[in-house]
Amino acid sequence: MKLRAPRPRTIRPTRPNEGVRADYRRHLVAMIDEMEKSVSHWILQAYKAKLPHAHPEMQGDASPARNLEAVLGRLTQRWTRKFNRRAPGSAKAFTEAARSHSESSLRRALRASGFSVEFQPTRAMNDAFQAVVSENVGLIKSIPQECLKQVRSAVMQSVAKGRDVGELADLIARRFAVARSRAELIARDQNNKATSVLNRARQRELGIKRAVWIHTPSSINPRESHLEADGKEFDLDKGCLIDGNYIFPGELINCGCISQSIIPGFEE
Repeated sequence: MKLRAPRPRTIRPTRPNEGVRADYRRHLVAMIDEMEKSVSHWILQAYKAKLPHAHPEMQGDASPARNLEAVLGRLTQRWTRKFNRRAPGSAKAFTEAARSHSESSLRRALRASGFSVEFQPTRAMNDAFQAVVSENVGLIKSIPQECLKQVRSAVMQSVAKGRDVGELADLIARRFAVARSRAELIARDQNNKATSVLNRARQRELGIKRAVWIHTPSSINPRESHLEADGKEFDLDKGCLIDGNYIFPGELINCGCISQSIIPGFEE
C-alpha cells in the first residue's frame, strides 16, 4: 500500500452570530432608553423651575446652575450604580451566548470534516471566558459615565445661553442618540472579538496550531492591510503579522475578519 504524505485540511470558519449581536444591542439600548427617560424627566423639570430667571437674569445668576449641578450629580450617581450593578450579569449572559454559538459552530465544522468532539470545561476556556466578561463589564459601566458627561455639558451650556426647554430637550436627546450608537458599536465589536477569542481557545485545546486569515469587510471603509492579509496563514499562538503587529481576526475595533482552522495532516 502506497503511503501519501500527510495533508493539512481546513474546516469552515466560525462566524459571529448576528442573533447574539442583535440581542446584546437590544439589551444595551433598553438600559440606555430607561436612563434617558429618567434623566430627561428630572433635568427638564429642574430646568423649567428656573425659567423665570432663565432669560436674561439666568445668565448672571449662579443659583440655577448650582441646583442643576446637584440634580445631575444625583442622577449620575443613581445611574452609575444601576449600570455597575447590572454589568456583570449582562456581560456574562452575552459571553455565554457567544460561547455557545462558537462551540456549536466549531463542533459542526469538525463533524462535517469527519471529526467528532465533545467540549469540556477547562481552565484555558474559563480564562478566555472571564477575559471577555471582564472587558464587557468595563464597557457597560462606561456607558452612563460617557453619556451623562455629555448631558452635563449640554445642560450647563443651556443655562449659560438661556436656551428654552425645547432646545435643551433636543440636546439631551442627541446625547442619548450618541450613546445608542455606541451601544451598537459595542455589540458588534464585542461579538466579533468574543467569537474570535473563545473559538481560538477551543482550537488550541484541540491541538490546532495554525489558521488562515479571511477578510470579511464589516464597514464601508475596510482596512486595506486586512484585505491584503486575506488567505494568509498564521500561528494561533502569535497571531497574524499585519501593519507591524501580530493580531488576531476581530481583535481590532470594527474588524470583522475571521479565520479558517487548519487541521494537522494525517497519513492514509
